[in-house]
Amino acid sequence: MKKAVKSAIAAGTQSVNKMISNSKNKIALTLGDPSGIGPEVIVKALDKISQKTKNLPIIIGDTKTIINTSKQMGISFNFESIDNISKLSNDSEKLFILDNEKYKDHIFLKGKNSIESGRASHEWVELATDLAIEKKVDAICTAPINKESWQMANFKDIGHQEIFKRKSNSNYVATMLVSGKLRCMHLSTHLSLSEACKYVTTENVERAIRLTQKHFLDWGFKSPRIGVAALNPHASDGGLIGNTEQEEILPAIINCQKDGFNVTGPHPADSVFYDAINDKYDVVVVMYHDQGHIPIKVYGFEQSISVNLGVSFIRTSVDHGTAFDIVGKNIADPTSMIEAINLANNLAYSSQL
Repeated sequence: MKKAVKSAIAAGTQSVNKMISNSKNKIALTLGDPSGIGPEVIVKALDKISQKTKNLPIIIGDTKTIINTSKQMGISFNFESIDNISKLSNDSEKLFILDNEKYKDHIFLKGKNSIESGRASHEWVELATDLAIEKKVDAICTAPINKESWQMANFKDIGHQEIFKRKSNSNYVATMLVSGKLRCMHLSTHLSLSEACKYVTTENVERAIRLTQKHFLDWGFKSPRIGVAALNPHASDGGLIGNTEQEEILPAIINCQKDGFNVTGPHPADSVFYDAINDKYDVVVVMYHDQGHIPIKVYGFEQSISVNLGVSFIRTSVDHGTAFDIVGKNIADPTSMIEAINLANNLAYSSQL
């Protein structure tokens, strides 16, 4: 099964359904911001894969929103709303919604930021995280939240990652984006560019490389080929354009090489992603948010998904936002959600072996 996991990570998750045909994993699907396209992509994704896999999806969110979205999409499910995970059964003919009915009388705005949508989506992520930490679900797969709505609701968490780190007491939680053959492990994500540059220290880079190595070994890569991106143009041209490469990044790489890691760099960011796509590297460790997000989304926007490293549970996610401008138009593409659900299920099955 390790080979199956490696295949899913390495070449996307389109063929995952055949590999997991004997599994029955509980996958918690957070609804995301109910004012965005999360409900639509979840309904469409489950319509595509629910008959092909034997995973047990559990939507965490508002029952009314899901049912209304399903009707608007012309997609029929046998929904059952439960208020406690203990009431979950293995009935594959039903689609379960974990809902405390807190919002049953509320109508969420569509295509707009709102305090209520921010509050609800935050609560659903927290609940899913608790269930994963308590091992009551096998994985989490998240639909997009809206950070501005979370701020409007006075939450300090910038995004999902901050919740996972806080609730799991993790010292370091990182994000890896995957799209086909291209994988980008991010040194930092939710930092301003000036703060992200300050974050590029030998200690932080080495920690990111070691975390990457650990997870890729777990996923079946014998000797992961890790390419480390430079921060400055042309990898600083030997110090002509900054000194971060020589003073911070290179020492981290050398320390990991001493322990037998197949890691190289720092490589210029204008060529390292091309090399990764052409199978020179299994993963690229990038120095900041946009350095990894831009190549991933240019290479394969619809197929791109997010995976968290550094937490004790499996979490995958779509790699797109709430797309308020297309809510209710029935044009949201569920490909990223399909990929994210399939990969979560595959990784969950592997972890049980």
